[in-house]
Amino acid sequence: MHFRYGSFPVLSGVSFSVGKGELCGLFGPNGSGKTTLFKCCLRFLHAERGRVMVHNEDISRCNIEHLARLVAYVPQEHKPPFPYLVREVVLMGRTPHLGGFFGIRRRDREIAMDALATLGISDLADRPYNQLSGGQRQMVLMARAIAQDTPLLFLDEPTSALDFQNQMRIWEIMRDVAGEGKTILACSHDPNHVAWFCDRVVVVGDGTVVAEGPPEDVISEAVLGEIYQDVCSVRMLDGVQMVMPRCVAERNGKQESSRPLHDALFVGACGEVDAGT
Repeated sequence: MHFRYGSFPVLSGVSFSVGKGELCGLFGPNGSGKTTLFKCCLRFLHAERGRVMVHNEDISRCNIEHLARLVAYVPQEHKPPFPYLVREVVLMGRTPHLGGFFGIRRRDREIAMDALATLGISDLADRPYNQLSGGQRQMVLMARAIAQDTPLLFLDEPTSALDFQNQMRIWEIMRDVAGEGKTILACSHDPNHVAWFCDRVVVVGDGTVVAEGPPEDVISEAVLGEIYQDVCSVRMLDGVQMVMPRCVAERNGKQESSRPLHDALFVGACGEVDAGT
């Protein structure tokens, strides 16, 4: 995929594939082309060169109605001009499946309410969408994407406005949705999130693919150093990969090395460090 804004290149030969039922993280620094890539894939922008294939279909040849049955999209933010109720916003996800004289069916309403229940926000159903917090709106858009019931979902920073509890809930829901056979491409700025939850990771930098593969291989100090100028340290904590700022890791290392022996034995007795007792 190639794209430029005027004379400024943003995407320079980005190419990768995501398998059915995979949760793939699109990861990289600000300005690396992640959102632009999404917009090209969704035909909001017209790529200079390249094509996007979904289920062996070239989306450039799909009409809008058919594309909406293939792909759902959750943007970074969405500010509606009208005070739609939350249930109405989620029900909009069913639009590609409506047809005929009767329009919205009972089953469409049930699917919309089920999507709200999946997100744990059924209590927001009768609230005006434009009166919600940014995090609540983000969860409503996620519910709308689930209600759309497409084989592929594009999620642009779906947890950016959420507190930690809801971030974990959304990632777990994404795991569940992928487990049902749907393919998810989720953009994130958090290396720990993609390392903990994704099946595969595509790292982009300066409009190209820097690395791709399983998170345990891709979320490494070498790759992170290439895109973040050596500010990250990768550690293992109880078998779980953890990325932290290098300055924090080094400061913690100095504190551990200067800790008196009796402090280490006391901590070990509390079960945090094995002091051999």
